[in-house]
Amino acid sequence: MRVLIAEDDALLRQGLVLLLETEGIEVVGAVGDVEGFPELVGERRPDAVVVDVRLPPGFRDEGLRAAAEVRRRRPGFPVLVLSAHVEGGYVADLLGDDARGIGYLLKDRVGDVEEFVDALRRVAAGGTALDPEVVAQLFSRSEPDDPLATLTCREREVLALMAEGHDNQRICVLLELSAAAVSKHIGNIFTKLGLPPAGPGHRRVLAVLAFLRS
Repeated sequence: MRVLIAEDDALLRQGLVLLLETEGIEVVGAVGDVEGFPELVGERRPDAVVVDVRLPPGFRDEGLRAAAEVRRRRPGFPVLVLSAHVEGGYVADLLGDDARGIGYLLKDRVGDVEEFVDALRRVAAGGTALDPEVVAQLFSRSEPDDPLATLTCREREVLALMAEGHDNQRICVLLELSAAAVSKHIGNIFTKLGLPPAGPGHRRVLAVLAFLRS
């Protein structure tokens, strides 16, 4: 896998390079700002990018906007966003109409090398990898008339783990449920979110997308 990094903190940037290279991942570039970043993605041809939300010159949302532009030009392009704080609104801004290949992790999560690399690989493969803290805050913001409010506690747990990027087998392990029970909960989630079997798109992705936009 080939990865391009945009992170202004020199120590973290170099740490990410060393971490990924140690895990056998090729880093095709590591920059401190996002000037010309979409063009750099075209030149270096990474399989995924890791981008800090706040980058020079304004340290507001420059990294996010650069990542969104990359995905506008290349729909579904894998992007793993890093942030020092939970800023849930950024997730929906980045998604657009496509939940494929999106990751949003707090920088503290980088310290868990196995978890971070696993999240990056999931994103590069077209999955999602949301920080549990982000997921928790998104759930807390759902309105009473939101379809998410109709989900049971267990269904919310299952959807949250789907949003974090876990497959059914992993959800079974984490929640200590049978495969049949997990499948039933996911079916209920699809029904309550209005995602019929014959509808357009991948229902699992659409369910996560509905959750992220709540």
